Amino acid sequence: MSVLNVAEPAYMDDPDLRMFRGGVAKFLSRAAPPERSERWRASGQVEREFWTEAGQAGLLGVSETSGDMKELLANEKTDDRAAQAIALFCYQVKKWIGAYAAALAGLETLIFSGGTDSLVLLKCAEKAFGAGRLPYPLLMIDTGHNFPEVTAFRDQRAAELGAELIVRSVEDSMRRGTVRLAHPGESRNVHQSVTLLEAIEEFRFDALIGGARRDEEKARAKERIFSHRDSFGQWQPKDQRPELWTLFNTRLQPGEHFRVFPISNWTELDVWQYIERENLGLPSIYYSHPRQVVERRGLWVPVTELTPAREGETVQTRQVRFRTVGDITCTCPVLSDADTPGRIVLETLAAEVSERGATRMDDQTSEASMEKRKKDGYF
Repeated sequence: MSVLNVAEPAYMDDPDLRMFRGGVAKFLSRAAPPERSERWRASGQVEREFWTEAGQAGLLGVSETSGDMKELLANEKTDDRAAQAIALFCYQVKKWIGAYAAALAGLETLIFSGGTDSLVLLKCAEKAFGAGRLPYPLLMIDTGHNFPEVTAFRDQRAAELGAELIVRSVEDSMRRGTVRLAHPGESRNVHQSVTLLEAIEEFRFDALIGGARRDEEKARAKERIFSHRDSFGQWQPKDQRPELWTLFNTRLQPGEHFRVFPISNWTELDVWQYIERENLGLPSIYYSHPRQVVERRGLWVPVTELTPAREGETVQTRQVRFRTVGDITCTCPVLSDADTPGRIVLETLAAEVSERGATRMDDQTSEASMEKRKKDGYF
């Protein structure tokens, strides 16, 4: 009920806003009974304990049954309060994404490889904005040596959402002469940085949303959520800005840009639990399948036209899956029988090496290989 005897403005009829108001009203009816309100009026202030309760209430304050999202999801269809708590949580996610967009004067693009992390980000964007309404395009840097299962799924997912998909190829950079390989068999993975920076210049991107996570590799652990890049596209560790809670310094000078990593604090386990919960589709190579491989320097290298077996190596057919997917020339699978998200969750719980450390040959060339690539403009 309005305090003033005037009609409420039209925007108050927004469904999300009504849901938020309903959640707050439920909390107040429980936490602020008349006798407590009278004490506030008498003393002229609201005690600190109430604000602490409000801050701690969260989902519990709305559902009045649990603050655990798993429990709420299990009861969503039978408990209206649980359903309202979940809806309110989604509303908050939408609000934060909108706040990021406003802070950046418009999010520009989502780096979309068709891998697990970018598919999770795409699902979050779909929930926030709806299919066919993504406010920014998807950007793929194609080395020309990507796994066909991944590029096919990338195109399928973009088409399902009606999203604009921009693909820029390392091969185009090679034709322009901005990328030169040391030899024909050299991995093109490191050269993606050049093509990416050319795409940023072409489209004047100010911010690129990516799925990098701090648990992937020690150089990633230094990342901010809003990772500042200078006018050369380089990442300078000493120039990264402090981030206090959810306060971000988004000021840019001409030519600079941000890489924004919303799931930076997630782990590989978090990603797979989300995939399981949301029943996300993935490229088939993320699940166990038979593949010809050779053992090389402690890794299982897939046998392909680009990575043939060497003299003296024994080709084996093993049950494998890919924990991370990149350029064929530097990405290796792991031995695994896990063929469902639930089984992969259990397998991930027991893993002792990150997915990049266990599968990426390009990260094993030196202790600082990832940091060097990031300083050159890598994702």
